[in-house]
Amino acid sequence: MAEKTFNEPRITLNRIYTRAGDAGETRLVGGQRVPKDDARIECFGVVDELNAFTGLARTTVEQLLPEAPALRPFADTLKRVQHELFNLGSTLATLPEDMHPKQARITAAEAQRLEREIDQANESLANLRSFVLPGGSRLDAELHVCRTICRRAERLLVSLARSQSMPPEALTYLNRLSDAFFVWSRWVNHVIGRPETLWEPNAAASGADH
Repeated sequence: MAEKTFNEPRITLNRIYTRAGDAGETRLVGGQRVPKDDARIECFGVVDELNAFTGLARTTVEQLLPEAPALRPFADTLKRVQHELFNLGSTLATLPEDMHPKQARITAAEAQRLEREIDQANESLANLRSFVLPGGSRLDAELHVCRTICRRAERLLVSLARSQSMPPEALTYLNRLSDAFFVWSRWVNHVIGRPETLWEPNAAASGADH
């Protein structure tokens, strides 16, 4: 059997509350206590938020499968992204000096996989002549929520990297993932036959008055 790239989780969650964080602090993987509003905590907290919304989008995909079976591989893609986001959280929750060689992390392979998937999805889409508004379908809107949260995580990571050592693969991954969510939002509308909502500046109240 081939050796696994990363160690399997070694945790036991038998107590959910510990009262250890009641004073507004939490622990990093290396045991260091930091405030809960520490920049590192904020960054992987937003990654966790992104994971939750990715799960919401995956649930919507699975509900659409009876009428749109072509979406089945995409459900698997979103599940993989959720695992990758947890791997990213593992890195963000650990100081560089405490990273184990086989600890879960983001590598160049994750961004490269996303690039291939972006290119593949984009092949079936028409060229854009305007910006896209979220909301062509519920799934489209959920993927746009994922895109915007991903951009927020990316901004926080850029800020964090100014003061702390961060692996460049992590930033590349978030940048590519936000692009993927955008393309996927267009692609799912294409698959389920829903029209895109394009930005029309003159659809605003001021434009409609003329």
